[in-house]
Amino acid sequence: MAIMGSRKHLKRFKAPKHWPIHPKENKWTTKPNAGPHAIEGSLPLLLIVRDILGVADNAREAKRIINNGEILVDGRARKDYKFPVGFMDVIEIPKSEKVYRVLPDEKGRLTLHSIAAENKDFKLCKITEKTTITGGKTQLNLHDGRNHIVDNGYKVGDVVILKVPEQEITDSIDFVKGNIGLITGGKHTGEIGRIKEINITKSSMPNTVEMETEDKKTFLTLKDYVFVIGKEEPAIALPGGK
Repeated sequence: MAIMGSRKHLKRFKAPKHWPIHPKENKWTTKPNAGPHAIEGSLPLLLIVRDILGVADNAREAKRIINNGEILVDGRARKDYKFPVGFMDVIEIPKSEKVYRVLPDEKGRLTLHSIAAENKDFKLCKITEKTTITGGKTQLNLHDGRNHIVDNGYKVGDVVILKVPEQEITDSIDFVKGNIGLITGGKHTGEIGRIKEINITKSSMPNTVEMETEDKKTFLTLKDYVFVIGKEEPAIALPGGK
């Protein structure tokens, strides 16, 4: 029984720190199912509906709302209350006409940032891997678990603009000097800046990027932590009107 419990449920004190729950309030909490985001970088849909958005008073009511298809993730109704929602996902509640994008705050916690309805039809996805498949085409593996077949012209680290729910690539943002990046890890999580320099090492040491903020302050971060979000201007609305 203990093994089954550990597979199906999650003890609160073991839940990721960015989850908006009190570790001592109850023993168990909702464990996300396997999906597009890892548990460390996601929130189960039930927690979003009940604890973050507050559109349900308890788990039973949250499950009913979700099962009725009243919550859309990237334009599609998700009826699994354990569905993992993560970075850059778009959450929509058609009944209230409210739309949110999942972004990290300065402490690395995933938060729901309210966005205008006209911005709900696209999301940004980072290319984490690319492989050549039969026919000479290229498969892109994106940060949210999606795979896309393209002719070529993309590199790891670039970000594609994806139309949802159609999942069509409409544009891309190159990982190059001068473009704008959002930091997704480390002590600078949540900060925005332009790529000033990309440092590629010829050893086992990780590649780094020098970033420059709007007020001309510079800092160094790992290349993997930089998620490009725009060229001259950010392609998405950001917290605080950044």
